[in-house]
Amino acid sequence: MGTERVIRVLIADDHDLFREGLRQLIETDDHIAVVGEAANGQEAIEQVKALRPDVVLMDISMPGLDGIRATEYIAQHFPNTHVIMLTMYQDDEYVIHAIRAGAKSYLVKSTKAEELLRAIHVAAEGGSAIDPALAPVLMREYQRLLSRTPVGRQQLSDRELAMLRLLSQGYSNRQIAEQLNLAESTVKNSLSALFQKLGVRDRTQAVIYAISHGLVPRPTAERR
Repeated sequence: MGTERVIRVLIADDHDLFREGLRQLIETDDHIAVVGEAANGQEAIEQVKALRPDVVLMDISMPGLDGIRATEYIAQHFPNTHVIMLTMYQDDEYVIHAIRAGAKSYLVKSTKAEELLRAIHVAAEGGSAIDPALAPVLMREYQRLLSRTPVGRQQLSDRELAMLRLLSQGYSNRQIAEQLNLAESTVKNSLSALFQKLGVRDRTQAVIYAISHGLVPRPTAERR
């Protein structure tokens, strides 16, 4: 990873042993550091306020305030903190609610260690990771988005189409800025306007929308 900054992570889960296991795993990566832990959604919000982590590993089912409601608050009030939903649940309802709440990624707790560490790096760069087992759920979300009155290609500028193409390939805001010779702040503002135009909440929904409406080609291989 070269001289990149250390990614600051908060772990939110109500099981002490699971949090300890995650901490030990994360500590095997020199470029990621656990800066705090929380046992429920309210604690997670308070820790985010105090610590401003780059990434939160968030469980769904926790006492008091659950992970989805905590994620929604964090996504709205701390947009620079990216939530990875890490849970045992693979049900449509949980996955879609998590994505709509603003989670950058959705992984099940059986995810391999190297995949989780990679997802943390991807989320810190503004990208998304979804467990492959959840593809059927995302296809059903395609169908929901298809029911909307679509935004046609002619209604999007060349820059907006280019941004959608790069988003679909997993590029972060910084990488999009480099590709399009723009300031990163310009990319961030442009994407916010684009999401509003498409009627979506975040980059994950934007990619689903763009692919399902033929605005960008469906990815055929992982970008290296």
